[in-house]
Amino acid sequence: MSNPLAVVTGASSGIGQAIAKKLSDQGYSLLLLARSFDKSDAKSLPNALYAPVDVTNESDFSKAVNEAVKAYGAVECLVNCEGLMLLGDIADQSPSEWRQMLDVNVLGLTYGMQIVLKSMKQRNSGTIVNISSIAGIKTFPNHAAYCGTKFAVHAISEAVREEVAGNNVRVVTIAPGVVETPLLSHTTSDAIKSDYTDWKKSIGGGLEPNNVADAVYFAVSQPQSVCIREIVLAPTGQAS
Repeated sequence: MSNPLAVVTGASSGIGQAIAKKLSDQGYSLLLLARSFDKSDAKSLPNALYAPVDVTNESDFSKAVNEAVKAYGAVECLVNCEGLMLLGDIADQSPSEWRQMLDVNVLGLTYGMQIVLKSMKQRNSGTIVNISSIAGIKTFPNHAAYCGTKFAVHAISEAVREEVAGNNVRVVTIAPGVVETPLLSHTTSDAIKSDYTDWKKSIGGGLEPNNVADAVYFAVSQPQSVCIREIVLAPTGQAS
């Protein structure tokens, strides 16, 4: 019998990459998705398929999952980690950046949930972990559109959790504070990036991706009868 299959989006760097390594170490077979994998990516995890998939393309997303199911069996765990953080002042920010975040952070995540849920409900087993943000439970200046997408992640996750609880399927929301990842590089405003970097230094730096991966595995490793609905974690020095 093959090891349980986990699908991780945004798996080429940062939190997603750390989650992939953690689940691999715990014996999962993997489908790792990202918009691109380059030569610097360590493609050495055992029982892992790598697919350069844009999660906003529902057809490609579904096709990649189906191929992994053929190879490893049903999806036991989906971790939606793909995300964009395009910080900006609403008065000045390009609406195209709002659309990008909505497409990736909300629609891409929802596509993933739909792709795996029918099988999970039929099998009365499975776990979906949605990586949100502390910006999904409180607001910050220059984060309005980003906060909107992450508040949506929390609402969607909780609503779906209620929908599938009777099928013994778990939905978990993980909300990290600032993390040491390339996520800030997506922001186009140099001034906002500089201010954010200075603030992060002032609180002693961010979490490491492995800290978030450990939180994900803590939730996933509970008995199927136990659903850790939400975990919020942040650097101790991050007061807000």
